[in-house]
This record gives sequence, structure tokens and C-alpha cells, in this order.
Amino acid sequence: MYRVIDRETYYRKGVFRHFTEDCKCSVSVTARIDVTELKAYSDKTGTKFYLNFLYLLSKVLNSREDYRMGYLRQTDELICWDVIHPMQYVFSEDTETCTPVYSEYDADYPTFYRNALKDMEQAKQGQTSELHDDAHPNWFDASYLPWVSYDALHIELPDGYLYFAPIVNWGRYREENGRLMMPVTVRLNHAIADGYLIANVFRLLEREIEAFVKR
Repeated sequence: MYRVIDRETYYRKGVFRHFTEDCKCSVSVTARIDVTELKAYSDKTGTKFYLNFLYLLSKVLNSREDYRMGYLRQTDELICWDVIHPMQYVFSEDTETCTPVYSEYDADYPTFYRNALKDMEQAKQGQTSELHDDAHPNWFDASYLPWVSYDALHIELPDGYLYFAPIVNWGRYREENGRLMMPVTVRLNHAIADGYLIANVFRLLEREIEAFVKR
């Protein structure tokens, strides 16, 4: 479900018009976040670090309307989804390709973890969907690059000036001064998010991690 945004009263009205008409662009920011405690929590509880991070990322992106924006081409409407879900990926060593996995976000952590884990296992057995944006309009791209602890990542969307879903990538964490630091890249359309809103994703992730490990 979603609600239609009135562009005349939209609080980013001027910025939205500028970055969808005059200067069509998106912004990608890469920063390292401290995941030392999240890794320790995952090890202690016997849970997967990857899925724990995916849950927290989904929680953050659902916490603010700016991250849940969408566009309906058929009706030319700017909308805000009630909820957005992560489209994760499972890598096949045999084919060296990634299989998309559509997992539904649930604010209840045990429910999300159980269902997302099941989705992954089914994907490994070949029981999954192909990329299908029309059938999954309120899904955001969540992609893990386990092979490298990168310093920068840039995503090109030359025709994506009306594509508002977040695109988030993260790489392998590495030890720095006794802490585990993980690169995370957040891409958002500049029409619906500025530097503050993108930086806020990192701030919220750090806050949610801190609260999560104290459960």
C-alpha cells in the first residue's frame, strides 16, 4: 500500500523539481561503520551476521518516509510506500552469478530472520524468482560484496532520474585499530534525498546496531 504525495505541498517541492527536470542525478556515499559488536553478537547467538545487518538496514530504511518514496509511471504520481522490502542476492560458486531473492521486511526480528533465511536456502536450491520490478515495486536493492573491503563504489543510473528506491551495497569488514569496520554505500535519488538524509542512514545504522546488540 502507498499514499500519493501532493507535489504542491511536498516539503522538497523546489528541490524535487530541480533534480527531476534541470539536473537529473543521484548521489552515492560510501562510509565505514563499526560492526565489531554486531559481529560479536552474531557469533554469541549463532546467527548470521549478514542477515542481522540486512534486518537493521531494512529497519532503518523503513523508519523515514524519505527512504520509502516511489514513482508510478502509469499515472505520473509521486508516492510513499507504507513499507519497503529488501531484494537480497545469493551467489552461486558454480555459475558465478547472483540470484535475486525477494524477502519481506517484518519489524519483528525473529520473524524476519526466519523468513529471510528460508528465502536464502530456497534460492540456493534454485527455488526463486527472476528480476521482476513490476511484480515487486516496493523492494530496494541490498547487495553484499563479500570478496573485497572496498573504499569507494559508484552506481550509474543514466536513465534513473525517476527511480527513487534506495540502492545499498556493503563489502567485507576489515580490522582497523582493533575494530571491525565495514564499507557501506548508499545511493539515493537527489530529488528525494540530500546529503543530510543520506548521511542519516549511516547514523541510524550505528544507532540501531548499538540498540540491537543490547537485546
